[in-house]
Amino acid sequence: VNERELAIYFPSEILQLIVKQPLAKLAMEANYDINVNVDGGGPKGQAEAIRLAISRALVELDAENKSPLKKEGFLTRDPRMVER
Repeated sequence: VNERELAIYFPSEILQLIVKQPLAKLAMEANYDINVNVDGGGPKGQAEAIRLAISRALVELDAENKSPLKKEGFLTRDPRMVER
């Protein structure tokens, strides 16, 4: 994440778990080496944004991944917006 290891960027194990959820759900944790860049928001929002991006990428690779990921809510974007 942002050219750092996941454990260094997200020291909280809960946030690391959030990022890894889609891969864990599909039992693909060892199959991919993922690099992501995030900007803005807080650590929790960034972790959830990474989870969404990974989920969408897994669906692009194989459409059969959509059903289990959607059931867990990993393909749902957070609808909240910053007020002006």
